[in-house]
Amino acid sequence: MANVIEVAPSARSKCRGCGQRIDKAELRFGERLPNPFADGDMTHWYHPRCAAYKRPDALETIIDETRQPQDEVERQRAIVAVGLAHRRLSRADGAERASSGRARCRHCRETIDKDAWRIRLKFYEDGMFNPSGNIHLTCADMYFELAGEPSVASAVGLPTENAGLAERLAHFSELSETDATEIRQLLGNSSAP
Repeated sequence: MANVIEVAPSARSKCRGCGQRIDKAELRFGERLPNPFADGDMTHWYHPRCAAYKRPDALETIIDETRQPQDEVERQRAIVAVGLAHRRLSRADGAERASSGRARCRHCRETIDKDAWRIRLKFYEDGMFNPSGNIHLTCADMYFELAGEPSVASAVGLPTENAGLAERLAHFSELSETDATEIRQLLGNSSAP
C-alpha cells in the first residue's frame, strides 16, 4: 500500500486538492489508503503541488521518486517542510469575499463582514476534505501559528511573510492580480490578535 507518483494514463482523474482535472501525460501523486467499503485499498489522486499543500506528510515519503524538474521538486520540498512545521496550514483552501455577514471566524469568533476577505478552511479526516468554516485574513498568523516563525519558511526558501500563505491561497483560488495584491497586503498586516 505504498504511495506513488506516475504519469496519468488518461484525463479521467480529478485532483482531490484543487478539484481540477489531471491531464493525460501529466504527473500525478497517488495516496493509497485502505478502502472503507471493500477489501483492498483505494488511491486518491493529486497534482504534486496540491499534494505538497494539502497532504505534506504523505508526499514527503515519496517526493524523491518524482520525475519533475529539480526546481519544482525543491519548491515542493519547501512547501512540505513548512506544512509539516505548521500543521494547520494544510487546512487553508483559498481566499474569497464573504457572501454575507453571518459567518463567524473560527479563530476570534467575530462575524466576518459581507464582502470582507476570508480564508476557507477544510479539514482532512478519513480520506476526505470537509469544509470547516472560515477565518479573517487578519487572524491568519494566529490561527496558523505563524506569528514569530519566519525562520522555518526562510530556511526552506519560501517567502518569510506568513510562510508563503499568500501563494497557497492564490493556488486554490481564482484571483485577479489586484485581488492577489490586496490579499498579500492584508496578510502583511495580519499580526493583530
